[in-house]
Amino acid sequence: MKPSQYSSFIFKETLIYSLFLLPFILSIAIYNYCTDYCYISSLQFYDKIYSTNKTIILAPGEVKIKRGDEKLPFVMIGEGDKNSNISGCDIFSGRWVRDYTRPMYEEWECPYIMPQLTCQKHGRPDKDYLYWRWQPHHCSIPSFNGTLMLEALRGKRMMFVGDSLNRGQYTSLICLLQRAIPDEHARTMEIVDSIHIFTAKDYNATIEFYWAPFLLESNADNPKKHRVSDRIIRNGTVDKHGQHWKVADILVFNTYIWWISGLSVLRGSFEDEVKDTVKIPMVDAYRIAMMSLVKWIDKNVDPTRTRVFFATMSPTHQWSEKWNGDYNGNCYNETRMINDPNYFAAEISLMDVAAEELNKSIVPVTFLNITQLSSSRKDAHTSIYKKHYGPRLTEEQLVDPKSYADCIHWCLPGLQDVWNELFFSKLFYP
Repeated sequence: MKPSQYSSFIFKETLIYSLFLLPFILSIAIYNYCTDYCYISSLQFYDKIYSTNKTIILAPGEVKIKRGDEKLPFVMIGEGDKNSNISGCDIFSGRWVRDYTRPMYEEWECPYIMPQLTCQKHGRPDKDYLYWRWQPHHCSIPSFNGTLMLEALRGKRMMFVGDSLNRGQYTSLICLLQRAIPDEHARTMEIVDSIHIFTAKDYNATIEFYWAPFLLESNADNPKKHRVSDRIIRNGTVDKHGQHWKVADILVFNTYIWWISGLSVLRGSFEDEVKDTVKIPMVDAYRIAMMSLVKWIDKNVDPTRTRVFFATMSPTHQWSEKWNGDYNGNCYNETRMINDPNYFAAEISLMDVAAEELNKSIVPVTFLNITQLSSSRKDAHTSIYKKHYGPRLTEEQLVDPKSYADCIHWCLPGLQDVWNELFFSKLFYP
């Protein structure tokens, strides 16, 4: 073959292979570009780029937990709490047992509980909801030790990130820890914009809460003015909030309740005079958030220094017909828990998405699977026993208390203290 013929042959072969590979190369390039920068132009485009047929089917109460090969930060060396034996045990699978040594603190003892959660102060007549302890089926969880946690946090920063349910868990933890700091001058609480900062001065430690109900940038990001009817998220914008999370040594994320009432995705900026949005299915929108969170975690978290947790869905009890109760009822006047151990009071589809996407993270993410164990606790909500903000309650509402009962948030002390006992277990004895 002559050199000119050989060169022509090589050129033709290269061209053929290039034309064959071009669609594949372009698809990868477009996908990578859009993961970072593109906004959704239509649901059809969204489905092609982001949706997946792969799902994880979880039994009630089951969440796959991802662990790294290296020893996780903050894990205690040795046998741990002499009263516990949780190695290899699923501490989220168990039952509720009566415990009259509860609660672990009194409502009046903790000055940090917001008036939306102080049920006894606002006239709740019963206390049965306080006297329950979570007992795993095959082990016992370690006793919560505030001094141990504060020592582990010496010189460090813990941050809860999410919505008002995560703020409730944060507040519960502060109430548990402040008992180990009897000198009130040795602890402070400061609220700066979206961040609540509890400081344990003698330990040079902070426990913080950051308001970001969708994790992504949204039109509900203002912690004081977030009651919006048309909820909008902006795709791929975890970094807006994430810049405030980078230096945390322990991160506890949650996001759930804001997603279930429908929302839109913004294709431009919130600064635009006319906002270009597109409606999107709940599950698909939630997947965007989980994918964005994983990308942020893998980019910004050092797994040898920082632990990452994700608290699963906080159940709601807004329709008592779901547990074979009154057709027109809800959690109002409910003082007993649901007996069915398989009752699940949250969107299982979002649970699946969270497990599937977060288990793709290179950095280990520990799930706090509080959903199943909390699903039976219709007795533990604030109901009508809280401070009410917004419009004054009407005469019609006052005559029918269930019409304004809060069946989303939880009384403190109460259920969320148990969440923190489980968090304590997973932090130190996973």
